[in-house]
Amino acid sequence: MTHPTDRRAVLSWALFDWAAQPFFTLITTFVFAPYFASRLAPTPEIGQAYWGYATAAAGLGIALLAPVLGSVTDATGRRKRWIFVFSIPFAICCWVLWYAAPGNPDGVAIALIAFAVGTLSIEIATVFNNAMMPDLVPPERVGRLSSFGWAMGYASGLVTLVIALGFFAADPETGKTLLGFKPALGLDAATLEGDRAVGPFSVLWYVVFVLPLFLFVPDSPGKAKLAPAIRKGLKDLGESLSQARANRNIFRFLLANMIFKDGLVALFAFGGIYSAGQLGWSSIEIGTFGIILTITGTLGLIVGGPMDDRFGAKPVIVFALVILMICGLGMISIDRTTVFFVIETKPAPAGALFASLPEQVFIALGAVIGAVSGPLQASCRSLLIRLAPRDRTAQYFGLLALSGKVTSFMAPLAVGVVTALFNSQPAGMSVILVFFAAGLFLLLAVDEKRAGWTPAR
Repeated sequence: MTHPTDRRAVLSWALFDWAAQPFFTLITTFVFAPYFASRLAPTPEIGQAYWGYATAAAGLGIALLAPVLGSVTDATGRRKRWIFVFSIPFAICCWVLWYAAPGNPDGVAIALIAFAVGTLSIEIATVFNNAMMPDLVPPERVGRLSSFGWAMGYASGLVTLVIALGFFAADPETGKTLLGFKPALGLDAATLEGDRAVGPFSVLWYVVFVLPLFLFVPDSPGKAKLAPAIRKGLKDLGESLSQARANRNIFRFLLANMIFKDGLVALFAFGGIYSAGQLGWSSIEIGTFGIILTITGTLGLIVGGPMDDRFGAKPVIVFALVILMICGLGMISIDRTTVFFVIETKPAPAGALFASLPEQVFIALGAVIGAVSGPLQASCRSLLIRLAPRDRTAQYFGLLALSGKVTSFMAPLAVGVVTALFNSQPAGMSVILVFFAAGLFLLLAVDEKRAGWTPAR
């Protein structure tokens, strides 16, 4: 076990989140995904559907692999080797996104396969990284460690988003980036090479910043060879599933996590598309909005970690879900000329950035959503550590990944179906609020004190 004061190991562990975040910020949400839906796919509607299918396929793979591999790594005691194994396909997939170019007959397939496999790989690697936390700090500081990791990820997302929008991705009409420059490295704005360049950029960022994890974070000692570990891991997984069902406390938490994480998946998957459709935002405006959310998310994590340790993970999660529902309701009440469903306003002047009242209210509500989303997710993993048996943390993080991914297609599918039925983006997005409410209802029955942990006084 690493000594609690080994700050180099703690920082090196947190750098994994810093290294991996560009994939989620640049590829999944703010740059490559809008490029795929609006420029690569035949139509935005088809692109949104295809992106949802790829997300669902990755979620199914994670659901099948994460619990099993978590059990195996608990049996072998080795975690860094598994992170390395899954880093290889992740890096390859990010690089391949460069070849998903407009006009390439295989561009859509390349983008979808690389995105799905890359998502699967980095999510599985994250399971093993999460399982290292109990060996880095004492139990009463797990909340702060978890929030520190998330904050590193948010900060990385902010830095890389500024780099991507400021130097790579450009408006095809003006040929200029957000900072008014021509794209670096001779990237062609007309064919959106800057949008595709975020794939290779994410690889380079990951390779550089994940190295301290392998160099300075001690791994658990080896316990068993791989073949016996697989047999033992599968056996332990079956037992864990039985125990999780028998332990109503953990089972309720995993079920609640499954439902409200579905809502988060849909919120992140459709947020950019929704703002483009309702407010007419371009990629530059969407990216700027992402920068604002990243800043507020980082600030939220700075506050959320100490609150987690002081009051417990559950109160932080409950508070975050309530705020998500309130702000989510506010956001679906907005379009280009309306705020809160009934207040009519003037549209923004042509060429003005965030000049209308609806845009400003949308940004304010989004900033609050960003501030609570990070603490919500960070406190989920710290709560699991307090609920799970110490000798099976990786296995239970596999179950956490399972609960967060096994039905991850449901909320996006529900959004799509309701949107089609009512021909309304706000109606479709309102489904997300139902998932948050259902998850909150189940979470209220979880007793954090049963884990043998009490908040600091």
